Amino acid sequence: MPELSQDAERVGAPLPFGVAEVTGPSMVPTLYHGDRLLVHYGARVKPGDVVVLRHPFQQDLLVVKRAAERREGGWWVLGDNTYAGGDSTDYGVVPDDLVLGRVRLRYRPRKPGRRSPLALVGWVLSAVRPVFSPRSASKRLRAR
Repeated sequence: MPELSQDAERVGAPLPFGVAEVTGPSMVPTLYHGDRLLVHYGARVKPGDVVVLRHPFQQDLLVVKRAAERREGGWWVLGDNTYAGGDSTDYGVVPDDLVLGRVRLRYRPRKPGRRSPLALVGWVLSAVRPVFSPRSASKRLRAR
């Protein structure tokens, strides 16, 4: 199950950043279908970070998951929505070379037809959010 649209791409060659679009429910409530992500490719990953990776069995698919912990051979990754599946509980440890980058922020696109100044201010205040690691991520994620 892909988690990012296939048009996920880097923005400019010299910069290690790219934009991706979320498809699917596995990261709800952190990320929703249609959210856009700013991805920092090649960034150091630590437990609790939301990361973009290549699916271990279908490497043409990009997925977004939370890096739960380091294990022998790579990262154990989990979705924030335990009912959606499609994470390391299905395919095991993800090798380091398949983890492409860390998600820095998400933004939700504006809804069509909402052009009033009040709607614009509301969108600006609610649409863009940094994506942080939860403080107790490693304890919470190991408990699953």
